[in-house]
Amino acid sequence: MGGGVVTSNSAAFDRLDWDKQGGLLPAIVQDADSLRVLMLGWMDRAAFAATRDTGKVTFFSRSRQRLWTKGETSGHVLELVALESDCDGDTLLVLARPRGPTCHLQRPSCFPSAPADFIAELDRLIATRECERPGGSYTTALFEAGTARIAQKVGEEGVETAIAAVTEDDAAFAGEAADLLFHLLVLLRARGLSLADVARELEARHRR
Repeated sequence: MGGGVVTSNSAAFDRLDWDKQGGLLPAIVQDADSLRVLMLGWMDRAAFAATRDTGKVTFFSRSRQRLWTKGETSGHVLELVALESDCDGDTLLVLARPRGPTCHLQRPSCFPSAPADFIAELDRLIATRECERPGGSYTTALFEAGTARIAQKVGEEGVETAIAAVTEDDAAFAGEAADLLFHLLVLLRARGLSLADVARELEARHRR
């Protein structure tokens, strides 16, 4: 398997029902971070094996009658995070991280109004800003100011949010809370962490 790939129910893969639909299984692709549904494709045994082995989501193209790795011409690959099969073993759920738009119309999803977790998308954008450091970006300026300055901003925004909670209307309070959350996401990235790390910690506490 590709590095970092998680197959959550590997034992169930031995019971996949390839015969029900002529050797093909529908594969629903979902963004591993924002949970947006990205596309629907089809996999045969070879496409399934290639996906697991390479870490790049690969389908069987019914129109071309061959294996097709998403992004093989555009470069907009889908990097595999996890594979799941449904309870009947005749449908696959593919969790992936898209590298560019998934849809050929340059949209994030083939379903134009597919819902997504915007905070997770913002966290991903902040991670991109940290790596690329584009000029003129406020986020870039924060990263270049250093962790101590970002931490100071989180403290300032925290105080302003607390004050707004008891002195301002809902709109002003929500605005301050948004400022606080944004700067906290930047601080997490500056420390090498992400929103997902915080979510895992909260989930672990919940399960105790």
